[in-house]
Amino acid sequence: MSTVLTGWGRTAPSAADVVTPRHPSGVGTVVAEAGRRGVIARGLGRSYGDAAQNAGGTVLDVTGLADMRAVDRDATTITVDGGVSLDALMRLLVPQGYFVPVSPGTRFVTVGGALAADIHGKNHHFEGSFANHVRSFTLRAPKETVVATPDDEPEVFWGTAGALGLTGIITEVTMRLLPIETSFVLVDTERVNHLDALMERMEEGDDRYRYSVAWIDCLASGRSLGRSVLTRGDHAPLDALPAKLRSQPLRFAPPTGLSAPPWVPEGIMNRFTVRAFNELWFRRAPRQRRERLESITGFFHPLDGVQHWNRLYGKRGFVQYQFVVPPEATATVRQSVQLLSQAQCASFLAVLKRFGPGNPGPLSFPIPGWTLALDIPAAVRGLGSLLDELDRLVVSAGGRVYLAKDSRVAPELIPRMYPNLDRLGALRARLDPTGVIQSDLARRLQLL
Repeated sequence: MSTVLTGWGRTAPSAADVVTPRHPSGVGTVVAEAGRRGVIARGLGRSYGDAAQNAGGTVLDVTGLADMRAVDRDATTITVDGGVSLDALMRLLVPQGYFVPVSPGTRFVTVGGALAADIHGKNHHFEGSFANHVRSFTLRAPKETVVATPDDEPEVFWGTAGALGLTGIITEVTMRLLPIETSFVLVDTERVNHLDALMERMEEGDDRYRYSVAWIDCLASGRSLGRSVLTRGDHAPLDALPAKLRSQPLRFAPPTGLSAPPWVPEGIMNRFTVRAFNELWFRRAPRQRRERLESITGFFHPLDGVQHWNRLYGKRGFVQYQFVVPPEATATVRQSVQLLSQAQCASFLAVLKRFGPGNPGPLSFPIPGWTLALDIPAAVRGLGSLLDELDRLVVSAGGRVYLAKDSRVAPELIPRMYPNLDRLGALRARLDPTGVIQSDLARRLQLL
């Protein structure tokens, strides 16, 4: 089992040749000059596995493509280069009264990467994933450059959404924006005593909220198995703000002061410290649903306020594991949480969400159902066997793991998780007949 690098910010493994073009025209040159091991695009390095690594080949750092056009207020869209980060986009948009339609748990991902991973957020049950809000994009593939929309070049559009860069380099994206009145979210929070009650509550009430996510205590057992803190909400209207905040309702100033030191003691993330944190986090949540205001950064990106937070996991780092199973597979979710509890798996961050309809992309992750995401210290004893067992449960239930976060799934399981790989193969044959676009993930999972 391989593990994720702890040093986010590395452009790529040292064995790769890293190139940073400053204009879309330079992308074609890099692709044309790629050697036998090919080329793959890379953004800000927040993918947890090897999707944007290419040992022995070329890694195209897209962060040099960072131009943003003006907001089209009539169409409620913006056009940006593929290397623009969601952080830069939010700093531009929020003060103007707009938000990105889908945000993951960090602002530090590029727009091109967001589309290539077809990222999802707390609102998938309500508004789908990132590709659902893209109007068009420009793809520079080895054989041709394509401007794709859902209606014009739909195979390229949906085949690229979630394909982890394996169809070409996304150089420009036009995306829909979400109008907002304030930079705050009106959030309902409540404590839920066990997993079955949590899933019932989410099924019954999620449709009333744009955003919904549940934190789960994976160390709890017995009648407290899967005890949770459920948070749901929507963007706050102006009249929901107290008078002192109404003078600058769209102020957006994400905090960046804290930083985890490089000398964090090894093994600080263990079942004893995580158990203590889980107890505190659960007890501080209200017994009954309570409404409060949170900033956009506090609600969507709490860990972005702590630089190098990944250091807390020590030199061995952590593995993130995320799966989705169909709506009827509640027993699989329960079995998974029970396995984690029995193994005393100290997952500091374990979140459950509901997905709505998925996209037709052959490698797009979301399908309707339940998705559980886990951050697990790589030093946990027996972790490889535990995750292998979770894989088997997920596949038998008709589910899949998220490849943008994967570093260890068995390649023979991929066709069962993603049954439309032939469509990806046909698209690559059209766009990249000589196999220039390559990555470590594609080779590991035999996608080439």
